[in-house]
Formats: sequence, structure tokens, C-alpha cells
Amino acid sequence: MNGGPLIVQSDKTLLLEVDHEQADACRRAIAPFAELERAPEHIHTYRVTPLGLWNARAAGHDAEQVVDALVEYARYPVPHALLVDIAETMARYGRLSLNKHPTHGLVLVTSDRPVLEEVLRSKKIQPLVGQRIDPDTVVVHPSERGQIKQVLLKLGWPAEDLAGYVDGEAHRIELDEGSGPEGGGWSLRPYQKQAVEGFWHGGSGVVVLPCGAGKTLVGAGAMAKAQATTLILVTNTVSARQWKSELVRRTSLTEEEIGEYSGTKKEIRPVTIATYQVITIRRKGVYPHLELFDSRDWGLIVYDEVHLLPAPVFKFTADLQARRRLGLTATLVREDGRESDVFSLIGPKRFDAPWKEIENQGYIAPADCVEVRVSLTDSERLAYATAEQEEKYRFCATTDSKRKVTEALVRRHAGEQTLVIGQYIDQLDELGEHLGAPVIKGDTSNAQREKLFDAFRTGELTCLVVSKVANFSVDLPEATVAIQVSGTFGSRQEEAQRLGRVLRPKADGHEARFYSVVARDTIDQDFAAHRQRFLAEQGYAYRIVDSVDLLSEPPQQQSGTARESDPADEV
Repeated sequence: MNGGPLIVQSDKTLLLEVDHEQADACRRAIAPFAELERAPEHIHTYRVTPLGLWNARAAGHDAEQVVDALVEYARYPVPHALLVDIAETMARYGRLSLNKHPTHGLVLVTSDRPVLEEVLRSKKIQPLVGQRIDPDTVVVHPSERGQIKQVLLKLGWPAEDLAGYVDGEAHRIELDEGSGPEGGGWSLRPYQKQAVEGFWHGGSGVVVLPCGAGKTLVGAGAMAKAQATTLILVTNTVSARQWKSELVRRTSLTEEEIGEYSGTKKEIRPVTIATYQVITIRRKGVYPHLELFDSRDWGLIVYDEVHLLPAPVFKFTADLQARRRLGLTATLVREDGRESDVFSLIGPKRFDAPWKEIENQGYIAPADCVEVRVSLTDSERLAYATAEQEEKYRFCATTDSKRKVTEALVRRHAGEQTLVIGQYIDQLDELGEHLGAPVIKGDTSNAQREKLFDAFRTGELTCLVVSKVANFSVDLPEATVAIQVSGTFGSRQEEAQRLGRVLRPKADGHEARFYSVVARDTIDQDFAAHRQRFLAEQGYAYRIVDSVDLLSEPPQQQSGTARESDPADEV
């Protein structure tokens, strides 16, 4: 027993004492293979899962490293059975591999013949394979390269894909690091270079970086490595135009070389940026825009915000396994639980930088996260108590009490660049009216969105009210305050994206503030706890403050910090 911060249990849960002096080091050591499940005040609960262990294995970590991390930080002896199970689970990865064959094209090869015998008896595998060439090798239909990886993962035998990639049509793309928007030149940051190298070495996979840490530049670096035609898939048209603008500024690409494929434009160029929305349009049972995937001999496909990949795009991606694929995201958390499909079809996690680490290097702003608890009035409490179950969240998320607190917070930060973010349009319209601030929502035209975003960037506007259309891929580096009034229930990835809106580093070193306004003793409070889990894993501590106390404080007392908050306030 060494008094470490971690209690390792035989049910594969890890309990981390967050106030322990070694807690941060321990968190970094277990992050590659353990997933955060719960994050209350003092003890965070992680779970060791097969997918987490296989991701670690694909990233180059072996069982010895995982075991060493657990043993080093464990307070009590680590259950021997768990250590054996970790070693055996990690050893399952790569016993089957997909390889190129000079005459048969694609083959499944094993280093452990009984494993191959076992999987070939699966009814789901049989339609995907052809003849058995020898006892350790079976032919795989090339079109089933993605499908067989999905099935093998579900069978518990994840295959290592060593079949390589086509180079695609060559196209010159160079990083223009000698000059840039900052005037004095720029270059990829060390972690961005590591991310590009990690991806390129693996050939396909996912890079996980905090919002504001420059995922677009990692994409540009990968394109410069590939020197090939590239298809970039993004969440919306605003994001597509930001990608285009950044690529023109940061690389040798000209505007004429970059096409936009969206609801309004259908340009196919050596570098083409398409929205998920247009790709997934379905008419009479068919996807009319699928020809985009075959329109050029793409050398690289980039999936921006891969945690939002729509289900049909997984299906299309299964057929694109010979192309290099790069997924970019701030969080691999998917609310639909399809992380295993990201692993098998896009590729394993190739690089992951903890948010706090990037913050400590000065590349993203420190953040003070505050959950503002609002007490409903007696009449609101009664109305909530008698509301139908499916209406309860909408009611407590949009009450008048929350509106008043939100307006007071905006007034408190008058003169600071503030985003008010919510889910319900009528609530946002009302807030916009009371605050005298423009509202950006789904039916706001792209031209109007860009005009308002530009006014916000220049400081002409200091407050914007935005719906979930601004959750993703909207670059507003000047934003310093975000106030969340309602959300998509308990979505962890949405919480991460919303904090990300204010994490771009500030010219004056100013810290970011993220307020989540929550109705006390309601389902809103339960959802808030779930939403905060991912950020707690990244080292962010939420201070819980009563709205009455917060609004009675002098403004300077609210400045809070990237400091560690009082343990009693942490969530």
C-alpha cells in the first residue's frame, strides 16, 4: 500500500481521489485506457472497458504500461484477476490482421489459428469472406473491409488493418508557415505536429484536441503530408467557409482549388469541402450525392467533428477503407454509443491532448466554470410538479426565474464579448428581445449569420444569443463569457463544445467564464450533472453558486480562475 490516489476494484472501476496531490498525474496516466463515468465532489469513477484498452493498444501502449500505471498510483494492492484480464483483453487486438495479398487482393491473416477458426464460424463473418488460402489466411471481399472490422470488433477480436491505402490523385499542398495572419509568421505547434505524425504513422484514425486548439491546422498538416486530393466533411456551411478561409491563409492552396459542396453550391475541386447534411439527403430511398465520394480519386478524407458523424456516413465510410481517413474532434463521446464504429471505420485514436495540458502551455484560455443554481418560485415549482413527464425538462429549462438570472449575468459582464446559448427557440427569442441582442438560430440565413459573427468578432456587437447551430465549428476567438440557459438534455459532447466557444486564447490573457444556469431540484439539475462529466474528466471543476449569492457579489469577486476551486464546490 503506497497511499496513492487510486482505488482499483475487481469490477473494473477505478476510484480517483481528486484532492490527492498525485491526482493530476494519475488522471493523465489512466486517460489513454479508462473512461470517466461519474464525477461528483471528491471521488471520480472511471471504468476500464475493452474498447478503451484496444484504443490504447492501437495507439502504441502495451499491457505492461497499463498495469504499471495502475500499480504505481493504487492505494491498495491491485486485484490480480483484473491485471490478468487487462493483459488478455489487450492481447486480443491484432491477433487478426487485414493485409494486402499480391494475387488475392485483401486477406484476413491470423497469428493464432484457433481465433480464425472461431470467427469463421460466425454467420455474420461468412458472407464477408471468400476462399481459405491456407490454414492462417482467408480472402476478404475488398468491398467488405469496413464491415468485417465492425463485425470482428463486436465478436471481441478487433483486427489490425495493415492493408494500406491508395495514394489517390496527387495534388501539391504545402503549409505556408513563413507568413500568416499574425504578420510575424507562424508554424504548427508541437502538439499539432505530434498529432499529424501520429495520424500519418497510423494511416487513419482520430485526433482529439480541445476546442480552440487548432484542429483545422492538424487537418492542413495531414493534407500537406498526403499531397493529394482531399475531401473534407463538415457540420454546416459556416464551418465549410471557415475551413476554406483557413486553408487559403495557411497553405499554398488558392480559392480556385477549393470547392464547396453544400445546399447552395455543388463545386468539385482538388480539395472539396462538403456538409454532412447534403451527403445524407435521401430521395426515394437513394442518396443522390453519394457520387461525390467517387467523383475523384481522393487521397485523404477528413471528418470534422467526428463525434457528430451521422449514421448514413458510417455506412458510406465502410466502403472507403482504402482511403486515408482523419477524424477530428474535441471529444470521442457519442451520445448514441457508436464509439466502436468510429474505432473500426475511421480508425483508432491516434492522438489525444488533455485540455488542461494545452491550457498550461498557453494555447487555450483558462476557464472558470460556474453552475448557477436558480430556485424556482412557488408557482413555478407547482407547475413543474404537475407537468407531463415529457414536458418537465422544457418547463424547468425555460422558466422566467432563469431568464431573469441570465439577464442579470449579461448586465454583470457588460462590455465583455458574451454568448448566451440555449436549446429552445422561444426562450432565445425572448432573451434576445430583453437583452437587445441579435438571435442566431436554424432559420437565420448563412449570410446573416456570417454578418453577425463578423460584427461580434470586431466588437461592434458584444452580446449574441445563439441556438445549438453555434455549438460546432464557429470560430469566435473574442468570446470570453458563455452563459448556457438550456441544452440537449444531458449531452456531454454539447457541454464540451459550448465551453469550447470561449477557450480561444485572449490577447490580454483574460480567462474565460462559462456559466450554466440550472433550475434547482428539477431534472435540469440531473441533466447538468451528466453534461459535466466529460469536462470533469479533462480537469475542469465547476463551482456551484446560488444565483442570489452570485448576483449580490461585487463583480471583482467573481473573477475566478483556472485556480483549483474549493473542494466543497467541485462537481
